[in-house]
Formats: sequence, structure tokens, C-alpha cells
Amino acid sequence: MKMIIGLGNPGKPYEHTRHNIGFDVVDELASRFNSPLNQMKFKGMYTIVHRPEGKVLLVKPLTYMNLSGECVVPMMDYYEIAEEDIVVIYDDLDLSVGKLRLRQKGSAGGHNGIKSMIHHLGTQNFNRIRVGVDRPPAGMKVPDYVLSRFTSEEKPLMDEALKKSADACEDWLSSPFLEVMNRFNGA
Repeated sequence: MKMIIGLGNPGKPYEHTRHNIGFDVVDELASRFNSPLNQMKFKGMYTIVHRPEGKVLLVKPLTYMNLSGECVVPMMDYYEIAEEDIVVIYDDLDLSVGKLRLRQKGSAGGHNGIKSMIHHLGTQNFNRIRVGVDRPPAGMKVPDYVLSRFTSEEKPLMDEALKKSADACEDWLSSPFLEVMNRFNGA
């Protein structure tokens, strides 16, 4: 079984904000697989998808971003999923809007959701898809920026990034993550 985790914050005020791109990618996959996230367990919404490549667990932690690991690790334990069989999707301020960067390990880079994942997993070694949201404009605080929505100019770039992120996840179901990285990095 593989597990695809989209990081974000639950609730209407946070829908489709920069910080919720992980949720948006998981929603895209749920739509593609015709499998709505309608189950709850371990402080998260999820669905299990039966694919030719095997079972896939799509997860959106409902713990709020800073506590994402509290949902993910118990779910991994329950379904006996190893670190190499997860991919975490989240926003990245250090990438320009719509750019993707896939990695197999690394630090949190200041991202509180990833800090929580690293803390609860006890390792930095897990697959991730970082989706660029760019830095805030001068004078705007980071929390306000990541909780804002995309501008009309940014929206087409983010729609494309969302599709490419979902494509990368689908590709990973049948290919090693390193190969997926080579195909999608910089997309």
C-alpha cells in the first residue's frame, strides 16, 4: 500500500489558499480515481483506492498544518506503511509560483507541516512534492500570505502545477520515486 498525503488546513476559510495546495492535489487525485475522501480516522480524512498497481491511501490531515504528523504517523502504523511508501505534497515559499520540486529527503526548510512530519516520523527521509507559491510581497507577513488565495495571474500556473503534481503521484504508483523525480523536477 502507498500513501499520498496532502498538507493543508481544514475548513472553508482555508480552501484553495497557498498553504492548502497539498489538499487541492489530493482532491484532484480523489476526483481522478472517483474515490471521495469520506472516511475519518486518526484526525484525518481519507479514502482507500484500489488500483491495478495496488492500494493507495489518500489522506488530508485535519489537525491543522503545524500538527500534520499527529495524523499521518498513526495512519502509517495502522496500515503498516513504510516511509518509502509515502509522498507528502505541500506549498513552498522558496519556489516560484507553479514550479515543482520532488525530493526523497531533506530538512523542513521552515515549513511547520514538514517539521511536524519529521518530528513524528523521526526521520527526514520521505518522498515529497513541493509546489512553489513564491515569497510574499514586501511588507506582507508570511502567515497572511500563505493563507491568501492566488491572484488571477497566478491561478493558471497553479492549476497546471496541481495537475502535474497529481500526474507525478500517479506516475509514482508504478515507477520508483527517483525516476518520477527525474521526469517531473522543474516542471
